[in-house]
Amino acid sequence: MKKSDNVKAGMQQAPHRSLFHALGFTEEEMKKPMVGIVSSYNEIVPGHMNLDKIVNAVKLGVAEAGGVPVVFPAIAVCDGIAMGHMGMKYSLVTRDLIADSTECMALAHQFDALVMVPNCDKNVPGLLMAAARLNIPTVFVSGGPMLAGRVNGKKTSLSSMFEAVGSYAAGTMTEEEVREYEEKTCPTCGSCSGMYTANSMNCLTEALGMGLRGNGTIPAVYSERIKLAKHAGMAVMELFEKNICPRDIMTKEAVLNALTVDMALEIGRASCRERVWYLV
Repeated sequence: MKKSDNVKAGMQQAPHRSLFHALGFTEEEMKKPMVGIVSSYNEIVPGHMNLDKIVNAVKLGVAEAGGVPVVFPAIAVCDGIAMGHMGMKYSLVTRDLIADSTECMALAHQFDALVMVPNCDKNVPGLLMAAARLNIPTVFVSGGPMLAGRVNGKKTSLSSMFEAVGSYAAGTMTEEEVREYEEKTCPTCGSCSGMYTANSMNCLTEALGMGLRGNGTIPAVYSERIKLAKHAGMAVMELFEKNICPRDIMTKEAVLNALTVDMALEIGRASCRERVWYLV
């Protein structure tokens, strides 16, 4: 028996089915596994403005593999926009709000499986927390990282903007030069270029086994990201058929492996920083 049969099968569920008919469900769809697509799409976070396309690709993958995709939302805060004012007080707490609200939606509607579509700092761990709590077949596919900017022939990231502000305060950069950095440093959608929490967590999601290969590294604007999303939709149906759940994947060994990957990323980032300082 599928979990979703609790809201779709039997005479006692006739009122429930009437509401599914209101949603446009066919008789054929009533009999298939119902897969929740947790969409973190919004128009205020650069890392999330492309997630509608990722979600649509996931839906295609789920449907092709025999499931019925149903989208519901998750919130997300842009830490970059929230920083430096009272808004930063609201960033960390969203992690628990995301986990709680996703748990509410998944259990209230008895989804058989989930595909999480996050991208940024508190959004990824919040949905990982929800996946562990719910323990129903789940796959993650993020929106991908932003491409690097380029100013005066050199690659830039969001860190370059903070450095530019400091340079202006020190009198070594003009207001016009800072404006050029503003306009060219963040050139595409995606999680901020740089090994910040978003990109770290998307890599660790892959290392944990909760995301497919390439989840943490394929740029947001690459078509390969759309293919990855379709495969994520297909993969969750395979997990459903085999009844493989998050707690089967996120074992102690998997967490230790993810921590090892994180340390390697941190060492790599520090090494790059040392080389930059050496070159300066």
